[in-house]
Amino acid sequence: MKLLFVTGSLVHGGAERHSITLVNRLAERGHECHAVYVKNDPSQLERLRGAASVRCLEAGKYLDLSSVAKLAALLKAVRPAALVAANPYALLYASASLRWARAAAPLAVTFHTTVLPGAKEWLKMLYYRPLFWAADALVFVCEAQRRHWLPRKVSARANVVIHNGIDLDHWHARRAAESAAIRRVLGFAPTDYVVGMCAVLRPEKNHLQIVEAIARLRAAGHPARALLIGDGPMRAPVEARARALGVEAAVLVTGLQQDVRPLVGACDVLALCSEAVETFSLAALEAMALGRPVVHSDIGGAAEMIQPGENGYLFPVGDTRSLVAHLAALAVPATRAAMGERARATVEARFSERAMVDRYESLLQELALTRSQREDLRRSATAY
Repeated sequence: MKLLFVTGSLVHGGAERHSITLVNRLAERGHECHAVYVKNDPSQLERLRGAASVRCLEAGKYLDLSSVAKLAALLKAVRPAALVAANPYALLYASASLRWARAAAPLAVTFHTTVLPGAKEWLKMLYYRPLFWAADALVFVCEAQRRHWLPRKVSARANVVIHNGIDLDHWHARRAAESAAIRRVLGFAPTDYVVGMCAVLRPEKNHLQIVEAIARLRAAGHPARALLIGDGPMRAPVEARARALGVEAAVLVTGLQQDVRPLVGACDVLALCSEAVETFSLAALEAMALGRPVVHSDIGGAAEMIQPGENGYLFPVGDTRSLVAHLAALAVPATRAAMGERARATVEARFSERAMVDRYESLLQELALTRSQREDLRRSATAY
């Protein structure tokens, strides 16, 4: 198949990473994949290894008609068997360009959001909804997301759930000696209990709660330290809060990292404290694939990957007491080792990248075939 993928940008984000993975893996299977991004942020451009072509539309405003025209011209040139848009903004450009080009390619949209952050985003959804309705398929990334959006009239001709998947060969546990060496470089003692968090330091990710949890764990006698993997606008407030609680030396912020695997592997557990915009966390799946139990706020599809007491724990959003209790339970090395093994087994059984790509490939082949059959019937009817 010829496939055309559209993203709003190539900024570092889960939806963009997801699209890049699909392009690369489907290209490896022999499909001709083309990639287009609307806004000129090429942060992840180097990861697009399998694309037959990559083009930035260089939109200068929210809806740039010259950029729509560029995408329409590309549609006419490539004539894809299917078009895949990531999230509503890319869907806007994909839908407009299909009409501009009068192209018949089926349109699928992957949707990666559950909770919209404000009134402006809800107003946008009012005019995004008809674009979803006109799409041939809407792919949700977890069941909880589908249950949230369908009653709110966000749907397409077909609505399916395809969970995010992890490359099991890429995300595998390092040898204990390697992890120990990395911990030494980071300044951690062998007896330190390292709680990691891998996320951009934005308000909704709630890194402040981890700082509070570390302070409480240390007050209870646990040698807890936090490894915050990433960077962002909340870095200064997080470091200030650590100073205020007297745990500045126990909280390490790494800054932006191109390869987070060694750092996640240096942690004993991973915690995710998101209060919003956490639909089906790739960071959680990656930690689980590395054999690390995850303590996750009960948000989005977290309950679809984590079985409490088996491969990790869930806690109510914002409930620091519950978070601390779960982290304290995992301070026992044997407990977290057993849960980590079960976490890896969960990803192997249910959330592999291969299984995810298989499902997308089948969906796109079905859409392309169905549209082709409809076009044949239309031409036959016109001929008579």
